[in-house]
Amino acid sequence: MVKYFFSIFFIVFLNIPVKADSIPSISRGGMLYDRWYQVIDAPKPESTHPAWPKSNSKTGASTHRCKSCHGWDYKGKNGDYSTGKYMTGIKGIESYIGKEKKEIISILTNELHGFGDKMSTDDLNDLALFVSKGQVDFTKFIDPETNLVKIGNVKKGKEYFETVCAKCHGKDGKLIEDMAPLGKLAHKNPWEVLHKIINGQPGKKMPSLRAFDLDVVADIMSYIQTLKK
Repeated sequence: MVKYFFSIFFIVFLNIPVKADSIPSISRGGMLYDRWYQVIDAPKPESTHPAWPKSNSKTGASTHRCKSCHGWDYKGKNGDYSTGKYMTGIKGIESYIGKEKKEIISILTNELHGFGDKMSTDDLNDLALFVSKGQVDFTKFIDPETNLVKIGNVKKGKEYFETVCAKCHGKDGKLIEDMAPLGKLAHKNPWEVLHKIINGQPGKKMPSLRAFDLDVVADIMSYIQTLKK
């Protein structure tokens, strides 16, 4: 009972207490971090972001997404994006954990990021709140050498998945035709899957599980990794 009360009213991801009425805003901020223009129903950017490094060949809308620079693990050049198609040499956002919202918003709206004329005050507040209080230390959950979840109860995860997730994804994780099987995604990019389980999927009705204890998320992820790729 105490654990339940604590998880609902003071979820602690990185030893930062979060009020219950802030949880929806943090989840929305996590979706803005993912694909902000879809969350606020703005036109999909066609140009390449002016701050996108020329050393990376990607162009267009993907270069405007926060996750494309700073990574699903929030570590940028020091995490999963140290190599691969999203390697940019840009640092992560970990150093802004616990910072004041106004400080983060000043960065989001500066000339480099340029979100001042693209997002509303509420949007900027939600994104800043996510950066300050919503980051999860995925190193506690994922082995970077194998991409496998280090903790989690597969049996419980199966129960959660088939109760909450399977209605959209199917029991085999393959029901949504325009996306790769969940089993494959969970091995290839577990940080992205965890981010979306916790915060939701932009433009979809996928629920955010941020208000639940992180053990539930770990259990679900451990089961998803047992699904066929």
